[in-house]
Amino acid sequence: MSARYTTRILIPSDQDTYRCATQALQRGDVVAIPTETVYGLAGNAFDPDALDKIFIAKERPAMNPLILHIASAQAQTVQDLADAAFIDISEIPEPIIDALNRVINAFWPGPLTLVLPRHTRIPDRLTGGLDTVALRVPAHPVAQKLISSTFPLAAPSANRSGRISPTSALAVYDELKGRIPFIIDGDACEVGVESSILAYIDQGLRLLRPGAISLKELRRESGLKILSTQKHPAEVRAPGMLQSHYAPDTPVKIFRNESELMGLLKNCSTPKAGVLLLEPPSEAELLSLLRSRGYVFEVLSESRDLTEAARQLFATLRKLDQQDLGLLFAQVPPQDQGLGQAIVFFVAIFRKE
Repeated sequence: MSARYTTRILIPSDQDTYRCATQALQRGDVVAIPTETVYGLAGNAFDPDALDKIFIAKERPAMNPLILHIASAQAQTVQDLADAAFIDISEIPEPIIDALNRVINAFWPGPLTLVLPRHTRIPDRLTGGLDTVALRVPAHPVAQKLISSTFPLAAPSANRSGRISPTSALAVYDELKGRIPFIIDGDACEVGVESSILAYIDQGLRLLRPGAISLKELRRESGLKILSTQKHPAEVRAPGMLQSHYAPDTPVKIFRNESELMGLLKNCSTPKAGVLLLEPPSEAELLSLLRSRGYVFEVLSESRDLTEAARQLFATLRKLDQQDLGLLFAQVPPQDQGLGQAIVFFVAIFRKE
């Protein structure tokens, strides 16, 4: 795709930022905005031309649906979503509506996407032709201010399709320079991984994609036995479910502990490899091996905190992916530890050696 725009990075404290961004959105252009999860490429959710520009800028497959980002005032209850003509609740059982209301009260605004039966006014282009719509209320003040002053925004991650999601304005610039007019710099994303996706499917609730909000938390707040999709489904049922959606270009081998990594490294013949660690090496032998072979290695959390590790995951992967490595060893945590399920989910879909 040839360059069409001179892409500018805007600062929220600049009084002209919101004017520039609002005018761009109102004329049907798209703008990269910060959210608490990752940066999104935002456009008017009900403007076919704006939706087309999102797909073109991202080189996104047409059947991959987008998330509808809405204002907090429109999303206090499931009934609010229906009254705003976002969803159709006629076929949702009352116990599920009650459970969804508890989830909304607990996690919106925030890093949770709900997939529910769509209202007839929702464009097919937004949903990829599905009979459901994905909705989220972002917590980032920049995103909320823009949505509240304009209209609901379709806002998938602001990267080219299949690449690592951006968590900073500069990462968006690297991805979409010349493809969009503006990027609003809202600093590094607080969460750093994509939203959890909770869907109403087959008369029940299912976690389609783990994220910052865990299955345990969703079960606790909803009061229901929410099912979990342990791997990518064969069909696309929600945004961000394509197998290679977040993958670095570098092939990846997964390991779970230092002992497993030592075995992999000793048998590695790749001359230029990298290692992604959840925490600093505890074994002197491992540190010595990494240094003696000149391997590039990055640590996601010096304090051994999974929340920090998740926040740094995409940004650190992007940094490693830019170093022309032949192979990347990536550590995953136990799935039952905090954000462990989300980290395992995202790392496990990377391109394998």
